[in-house]
Order: sequence, then structure tokens, then C-alpha cells
Amino acid sequence: MNCRANQTLEGKSRSPFSLGKLIQALTLALALLSTPLAAHATDPPKPHTLTVFAAASLTESFNAIGTAFHKEHPEITVQFNFAASSTLVQQIKEGAPVDVFASADEANMQKLVDAGQIAGVASIFASNRLIIVTPKGNPKKIASLADLTKGPLTLALAAPQVPVGKYAAEAFAKAGLTVPAASQEPDVKAVLNKVVLGEADAGIVYVTDARAAGDRVDAIEIPDKENVVAHYPIGVVTGATGDSNATAFVAFVRSGQARQILASFGFLPP
Repeated sequence: MNCRANQTLEGKSRSPFSLGKLIQALTLALALLSTPLAAHATDPPKPHTLTVFAAASLTESFNAIGTAFHKEHPEITVQFNFAASSTLVQQIKEGAPVDVFASADEANMQKLVDAGQIAGVASIFASNRLIIVTPKGNPKKIASLADLTKGPLTLALAAPQVPVGKYAAEAFAKAGLTVPAASQEPDVKAVLNKVVLGEADAGIVYVTDARAAGDRVDAIEIPDKENVVAHYPIGVVTGATGDSNATAFVAFVRSGQARQILASFGFLPP
């Protein structure tokens, strides 16, 4: 019995599960434990939606810029809200969730700066000019701002608090004219639409809007001495849900690539 017991013990001591294989097992276990960490390190960035409030006159150009930005940052989807700058400021002050604000004038941007709702410094990224638009064929034969004050005429203008409406009033003042009776549209696109539909004999919009309308309207230039230059600032809104993404978008808007896109839509340099 003792001999068999000794033989059994000797058999166990010679088990194929040697020290070398134990080390191999431990190494494999460590590798398996480290695999999730390695996979995590190479995971793509989480998708993020960036909300940008922008002046109505930026509709076409910013849609193009948003597409170009998304190509460089596929994890970021840009969502736009276009309206009059004054309307957007009111929405932001009322707590609308927004990451970036681009205005058609400095005055409305300054309202948010004064309220502490712009992080850092807002910067000018483009400029624009005014132009008169009429229905195709210019039925009333309008040739100047002065013509907008003569005779029976249906004129479309943006409301005074809207940047393009304020700029139009400044243009009439520079020409020594009183602002004529006109509609009070909520934004520049509404002014343009009235003219395109033939509901107004003329309107004052930005050069970029006239270009966007193409051959649906006729455009009459306003001389430099009567014209007004609109400056467009952009800034990150305080409390943006993705500060780094918002900053990246603002930087992209100020880049050479975005400037080329803006120029293709008729915008001028800052």
C-alpha cells in the first residue's frame, strides 16, 4: 500500500502542467485583460451635434461651410438655425441651447458680449454690402435709392431692429432721403421673397442674397457714397455643450478655406 501511494504521489509531481505552461497561462490572461483598454484607446470620437445660430443672410454660405467642416470633423454634425440676428439674440437670451452665434452686425453681437454670453472675443469673419432688387425685368424702372421714394411703389424692407433694415435706413440717410413707407419684414430672406413673388416692386437686401436669387430678380447697385458695409462677427456662446468643437468651428469659419467659400457666395473679406 505504501509503495502504491508513493507511486501515485510521484505521478502527480510529474503532471504536464509545468511552471512554463503556468507562465504562459498567466501571460495570456494579462493579454486578455489589456485588450479592452487597447480597443478603447482606438475607439473613434463620440458623435456630437454642434448648434449654430446664424444670420439669415448666411444661409447658403454656412450650409456649404457646415458640409466642408463635417468632412474634416466627421464626428461633428452642425445644426443651423437661421433667422434675423436680433431674433437669434432674443432666443439666446431666453435660454435657447446654442454653441456658436454668427451675426450680421456688431450691435447684436455686442448685446451678448455685454450680457456675458460670449466666451472669449467675438471676431469679424466677413463683410457685405446692400443692393436694390426688383422683380425680373424691373417693371418700375428703378435705378437708385431716390427712385424708391417716388410715386406709387410697394417697397419691402426688413424691420428697423433687423440688421439689414437698420442698414437700409442708414443708406437712405446717407443719400439725404427719408425712409419711405415699406413693409416690415422679419429678415432679409423675407424681403427677397416678397420681390421674387412679385408682391413688392423693390426691396433692399445684401449683395449675397441677390446673388442667391440668381435670375429671379434684377439687381441695382447702390453707390459707395450711399452704401453701408455690414460686418459679420462670430463667437462661442458661453456654456456651449462642446467648447472645443465650438472653438474648432469658429476657427474653421475664419480659415482660408471658409473664406473662399464665403467669397464664392459674394461675401467680402472682414
